Amino acid sequence: MSEDAVLWVYVTAADQAEARRIGRALVEEGLAACVNLLPGHTAVYRWQGRIEEGEEAAFLAKTTAGRFEALRTRIRALHSYELPCILAVPAAAGDAEFLDWVRAQVQPSAG
Repeated sequence: MSEDAVLWVYVTAADQAEARRIGRALVEEGLAACVNLLPGHTAVYRWQGRIEEGEEAAFLAKTTAGRFEALRTRIRALHSYELPCILAVPAAAGDAEFLDWVRAQVQPSAG
């Protein structure tokens, strides 16, 4: 995958406040061009041998493959979870002008 490939990064958070705080930091620091905060949801998952269930929030961050590791590292530093969900999915296609905008926003000199 090329460094300028655009990614959607799905991240879960403990609540809307945490999702907003992390999302704002990612945009302010030029690691994400945009973050969409998603409504709360219930997660059912296995953790340390037990089935857990709890309320969460989530967000989608738009970035590039070249900025993903820095974005992932920053999310881990800001997150309350021991093991946050951070999943990157390549954008197979999109509006060329929008994709160029994403790339421009996450350049190290952007901001």
